[in-house]
Formats: sequence, C-alpha cells, structure tokens
Amino acid sequence: MADVNRGNRPLSPFMIGTYYRPQMTSMSSILVRITGNALIVATFMIVWWLVAAAVSPECFATADAFLRSWFGDLVFFFSTWALWYHLGGGLRHLAWDFGYCLNVETSEKLGWAMLIGATVLTFLTMIVT
Repeated sequence: MADVNRGNRPLSPFMIGTYYRPQMTSMSSILVRITGNALIVATFMIVWWLVAAAVSPECFATADAFLRSWFGDLVFFFSTWALWYHLGGGLRHLAWDFGYCLNVETSEKLGWAMLIGATVLTFLTMIVT
C-alpha cells in the first residue's frame, strides 16, 4: 500500500538545522560514547608499551620512543580529557539512576559541568604530573 503522506514528512530526523536542533544532553551523551571508544586506543597503546617491555629492550625502546613523542603526548593529553569526561558522564548517569537531576535545565547544566570539569581536571592533571 502506498504511503500518500510521504512527501509531507521529513526524510531524516538528523537533518541538523532544518528539523532537529542539537541539545546539550544529546551531544554530551554522544560525546561520552565517543570518549569511551577513544579510551580503547589509549589502552591499546599502554598494553603495547607493557608487552614491549616484557619482550625485549629493542621493542621497548621503539614503543617508548613512540609514546614519548609529540604524537604520544597529544594522544595521552586527549585521553586524559576523555577519561575525566567519561567519568563525569558515568557519575551523571548514576545520579539519573537514583532519580536526581532529571529535569531538562539541570541536565543541560550537568552537560556543561562535564565539559568544563573535564577540561579543568585535565589541566590540573597535567600540572601535577
């Protein structure tokens, strides 16, 4: 059976700017998922470094040189930010699971708090280390 109203509906709800306006709660949720996956890359790099240390001095020298390069520093800097952001997202969801902060205004404030808090904590981490 043909859908006679097909021409009157939007084709996709993800047409940003036209039909859908991104909100802080949805963007922070997506960013929590992205940071969780990005942390896997940092974990593999740390595991590579540890395995290389166990294999031979030559393997360790290669892995250590890579991780101490500007690229390794950059990856670990952003991984630190991702770790703090992901932790904030987990705490936010824990609060939601207990029934707190469920209204839209508070949820948006928590999204901004996660973003700002992760940035501040990342720079504090870099200062301490």
